[in-house]
Formats: sequence, structure tokens, C-alpha cells
Amino acid sequence: MLGYLGPAGTFSHQAALDWSRGEGEIIEFKTINSAVRAVDEGKIDRAIVPIENSIEGAVNVTLDMLAFDVDLYITGEYILKISQNLLAAPGAEEIKTVLSHPQAVGQCMRMLNSKYPDVNIEYADSTAAAAKRAAADNTVACIGSKALADIYGLEIIEADCGDDMSNSTRFVIIEKKASTVVTGSDKSSIAFTLDNKPGSLYEALELFKDSGINMTKIESRPVKTHLGTYVFFIDIDGNIDDADIYFALDRVRAHTSFYKFLGSYKKNM
Repeated sequence: MLGYLGPAGTFSHQAALDWSRGEGEIIEFKTINSAVRAVDEGKIDRAIVPIENSIEGAVNVTLDMLAFDVDLYITGEYILKISQNLLAAPGAEEIKTVLSHPQAVGQCMRMLNSKYPDVNIEYADSTAAAAKRAAADNTVACIGSKALADIYGLEIIEADCGDDMSNSTRFVIIEKKASTVVTGSDKSSIAFTLDNKPGSLYEALELFKDSGINMTKIESRPVKTHLGTYVFFIDIDGNIDDADIYFALDRVRAHTSFYKFLGSYKKNM
């Protein structure tokens, strides 16, 4: 069973359908937290959850849960091309409010500022929740996927209205056991904190450089218990099964006050 952030019609739902390819059951959850918890508690086999968007950046709840709340591993990733659309009930003439998930709104601000500068902007828990309200109120438009038009009987007012046509969201597959598959086109993810002293981050990152390892991403989040202390999330090319990667990560761990291996998995190009 594969869990995803619902409801049906969201991009998370589309990612779950695409990644599973119709094999196995997919289960809807109301929040990312509940989907990840279900994996941790053994209620489902895995979950597919968003971890970053090319425009809006990191999905903080996913990062925080992986670092602090559960002992789970990333076993795969899936990159979904995002096509946002402005939707409304058939015959809607005077749009007074545009409603959607905060990230969807943020991805369409150029269009909203240009074509709908005077409308109220409101936020919903999901694009599907926004679509449900738009279907019941012809003064409300929503932003979301084309699938929502079919599900809720809406019309597309503005197609592909995102600010960036290359907009995409990276989803990760979360499981209880780390992947042991080596494909030759893998990446590894770790999280760690450092002692608050000059040069500590530089020293940690230099270990990757000295080992000839390519770092593809770095992200930081506050640890929430001490002001000014951060956990760093890093992605590198390669699999921990490779000796160079294994020993490089081992050296990084020796320089940290907290270290967590989050998994090695095949890159979704």
C-alpha cells in the first residue's frame, strides 16, 4: 500500500498514480504527517510525499519529520511537472476570490497580479479543497490541476498559468527499510547538526570535495530546541554501497553532533 497526501485530484495524487503505475493500492491521507506516521507505525508499506518545489523551495514538514520524528528512509524519488490552472464553476462571471494551497498561489503570482489584481487571495489546505468550494460558489476561482476540472465540474479560465513553465515538484518514497539496490545512477541523503563554532560547516563540506563527491543540494532547518542551531540536509551523487561514499559519510558523521542517514536511491532524471 502506498500513502499519499489527498484528496483526489491533487498533484500528490497524480504523483502517486504515476509512480505506482496502477500496481498496488494507494491510500489517501489528510496530511503529510499522517501519511508518514502510517509508514512508521506499519499501517502501510510506503508513502510518496513532496519534499521540494522548484519555485517555492523545500517542503518543511517533510524535512522536519525525516530528521526529528521518525526513523524512516528515502528509497526513491519522483519528479512531477506541475501545470497550474485557474478554474471556476461554469458560467462564473465576476471572480471576487482566488483560493488554493499556499504553494499553488505562490506559483501563479505573476498571472494573478497581472490579470486579477483586485481579487481577494485566500488559502486552503489543498487544491482539491479549494476546487470543492469553487464548485459551490461562482464568485470563487481556484488554482490547481486539470484533473480537478473533471472531478468537480469546473471550467479552465487560465490554462498553464504558472509563473514558470519548468515548475516541478520532487516527491520522495518513504519506507521503513533502506533500499539496497545499486543502479549506478543513485543519490544519497543525510541530515546533521554541527557544533556552533567558526568553520564547522566548511570543514564538513570540504570532506565531500576532498573525496571528489558531488553535492547536489544543501538545505537548513532550525532544530526548534535551541535558537541559532540548525540541521543541514544534504544530497550527494552516489550510493552508500560505494566505498568512497561510505567512508566520506563516515568522516562527516565524525564531525557532527547529530547525524542521520536518510537513504540511497535511484535518481529520477
